[in-house]
Amino acid sequence: MTRRGFLAPTLGALVAACSPLGALNALGPRDRGAGRVARDIAYGDHPRQKLDVYAPRERPAGRHATPTLVFFYGGGWSSGSRALYGWAAQALAAQGFVVAVPDYRLVPEVRFPTFLEDAAVAIALVRERAGSWGGDGEKLGVVGHSAGAHLALMITLDRRYMAAAGAPDIIKAAAGLAGPYEFLPLNVKSSIDAFGQAPDPLQTQPLHFARADAPPIWLGHGMADETVHAEDTILLSDRLRALGAPVERKLYEGLNHADLIATVSPLFRNKAPVLDDVTAFLRRSLG
Repeated sequence: MTRRGFLAPTLGALVAACSPLGALNALGPRDRGAGRVARDIAYGDHPRQKLDVYAPRERPAGRHATPTLVFFYGGGWSSGSRALYGWAAQALAAQGFVVAVPDYRLVPEVRFPTFLEDAAVAIALVRERAGSWGGDGEKLGVVGHSAGAHLALMITLDRRYMAAAGAPDIIKAAAGLAGPYEFLPLNVKSSIDAFGQAPDPLQTQPLHFARADAPPIWLGHGMADETVHAEDTILLSDRLRALGAPVERKLYEGLNHADLIATVSPLFRNKAPVLDDVTAFLRRSLG
């Protein structure tokens, strides 16, 4: 496993790159077809081990009829908050999903694999309680952007995390937007801070865990992304495809790192059909 440093110049730049996305939460328009139905749901004792839940205002008949998603935001494993991404969760919910947005513990307080363990426990709780929010825990998918896509794909491909959370094989579909999936060697500060103490660096890489029996996976990337190169999505999708796993890939000309998630907002939705592409895949995969 090879190549260049995966970020340019550092994932620390992700904080600056993504901070305008948080502004969408306060200033941008919201999808009217969904809203928050639960907040500050604890999945652990730490203050950051909490999640919020969004759901469609109108749902199909039947208490458990609505597929359920867990959305992980980015921030270089060292920043971010669910409070800044309600607009993204609400956009997904308006498309017909119950959507949970967890916080998770961050660098430098923790290192790999703690944030992945948090994510797995949060997913297990969402599956257990989905029915109370009108969701179907048996039709559960994960979605992530940037470092959140790393979390989503690691937990999907490396079975150990969900097994340790007491809920093996519950993820039925996964979607990654602009994710870092193969970034060895660890040669920038942010990746060293998050993963540098791992005894085996391969254990930090989603590409290493590609498997033929993976659930359906959708990977999207902007071709103008200078923060996480589109090569990551190409490498992982090619590996999964070679193994015979069900994978779909969409590369968007002219979109940069922040664009890929910003187009989920009504304010920028006409720039690219990212939301339509992701949700169409999730409907096909979750039923």
